[in-house]
Amino acid sequence: MGTLAWTQLALYMGVLLLLAWPLSRWLSKVATGRLPGWMLATERGLLRLAGVKADEGMGWKRYAVALLVFNFIGVLVVYGLQRFQHLLPLNPQGMGAISADSAFNTAISFVTNTNWQGYGGESTMSYLTQMLALTVQNFVSAATGIAVVFALIRGFAGKALSDIGNFWTDMSRITLWVLLPISFVMAVFLVGQGVVQNFDAYKDVTTLEVNNYQTPKLGTDGQPLKDEKGQVVTEDASTPTQQLAMGPVASQEAIKMLGTNGGGFFNANSAHPYENPTPLSNFVQMLAIFLIPAALCFTFGQMIGDGRQGMAVLAAMSVLFFAGVITATTAEQAGNPAFTSLAVDQQMSSLQAGGNMEGKEARFGITTSSLFAVITTAASCGAVNTMHDSMTPLGGMVPLVMMQLGEVVFGGVGTGLYGMLIFALLAVFIAGLMIGRTPEYLGKKIEPFEMKMISIAILVTPLVVLTGTAIAVLAADGKAGILNPGAHGFSEILYALTSAGNNNGSAFAGLSANTPFYNTLLGIVMWIGRFGVIVPVLAIAGSLGAKKRIPVGNGTLPTHGPLFIVLLIGTVLLVGLLNYVPALALGPIVEQLQLWK
Repeated sequence: MGTLAWTQLALYMGVLLLLAWPLSRWLSKVATGRLPGWMLATERGLLRLAGVKADEGMGWKRYAVALLVFNFIGVLVVYGLQRFQHLLPLNPQGMGAISADSAFNTAISFVTNTNWQGYGGESTMSYLTQMLALTVQNFVSAATGIAVVFALIRGFAGKALSDIGNFWTDMSRITLWVLLPISFVMAVFLVGQGVVQNFDAYKDVTTLEVNNYQTPKLGTDGQPLKDEKGQVVTEDASTPTQQLAMGPVASQEAIKMLGTNGGGFFNANSAHPYENPTPLSNFVQMLAIFLIPAALCFTFGQMIGDGRQGMAVLAAMSVLFFAGVITATTAEQAGNPAFTSLAVDQQMSSLQAGGNMEGKEARFGITTSSLFAVITTAASCGAVNTMHDSMTPLGGMVPLVMMQLGEVVFGGVGTGLYGMLIFALLAVFIAGLMIGRTPEYLGKKIEPFEMKMISIAILVTPLVVLTGTAIAVLAADGKAGILNPGAHGFSEILYALTSAGNNNGSAFAGLSANTPFYNTLLGIVMWIGRFGVIVPVLAIAGSLGAKKRIPVGNGTLPTHGPLFIVLLIGTVLLVGLLNYVPALALGPIVEQLQLWK
């Protein structure tokens, strides 16, 4: 990496930590209910209208049932709004009803915080659907992840607790006092940068130059003509105008980043100038993705009464993040090895960016695009400002690996921390086996029930990802979506299932995934990948919360120093990544070897 890349990375981490610390203090107050009286009165009134007792505690099973029912209702609402959007208001472009399979996929996608999109937003969704279905789910799916990590932290911090909090209270507080205020401020900032925010119909504008393009030549029956080889015959066309999409973009963009959602209002996502117009907006969007995940590490230390524990988790995340950024940036700046024999100059200079600029916005370049790609896949965000499918095999493997680690490198809001804490529990279990002691973490013994739940939480995602990938590469409908044969085509399928199973939402866009086969398969994988992890985590929270804290002894493993950080990183790499090594060898690794031959 060059000086610019190192400077950008250092600036990013410095600003991130400066913002995360004060936010962590506020998150601690939200989690424990230490809020101003008017806030408590407001939420209590709203919950009373919903028939909920704000101060009533829930055991983990009841908490899990409330969470699952709430999210299932969310799927039904989002599905219905898509299917009937042609009959509903705020649809100036007259967008039609979404097909059943696409509506199913999108409903599960946004409810599970995946935000996988098999459609082009500006050509498919009405303004009402974008706001009432998708943006609302951006808030509540993010709040769900934070609520789960609050419950888990209470389990660690509690002393013989019979409950882990109240799901409805947690959701209300997180949405009202965390996500909404920050999103409002960020939306106003984005409007100031040039992000669109209106309800206007799309606008036809006169361009500075005439747009020349190819269009299919139609026969007398109105169908495209084909030559003797079966190829569509095209003819030259031109127009002095271009249609510009409008809409309430800034309000969705803010929570899209802050809630690590990732769904773009436009098909080009954060590469689109109406979503991400300036280098400053790009930097702020990257900060927003990691802001709450980083703050929650500090919050964890504050709530359990030992800030060093949160710092240790944050340090492990940071080391893995730095490794990903360095690898991706170096691979992209090195360019394509196959060009070397063609005497193509790929060196960075004052006259060219050098390296692999394919699929990247000239406004952002290689270093910023690589950083964004690692951030968005280390978190469960999925927003992109470059096309991951156009990255080099090694560069593209980094976002893939970031997801396959379980998105615990900062990760999504809430999901990243509770995923890393699951690995921490596994790490102390392994250490306990080495020294012949009953493993314990933060004064709580790790016993058979916890280990069963940890095993489920860690293994469920690789299981559905690899099973789904196997189904896709064997089924005729799955192979029909591959546009790039060979290793890269396999990588595209593996990336799609990895993204769905880990609730990320980014894609190797060369795969034609908006089909009934992929919409159904990915929807199922997204649901299991989300709630197949959440339920075991809540079970662990309930089990730990019911246990008494035991005092630290001479044989207790310190979980706040460099030794534990190394052990935690090793556990993440060993357990989180080894499941995928054979699949990676068939995809990006062999593709890179083919370029080197």
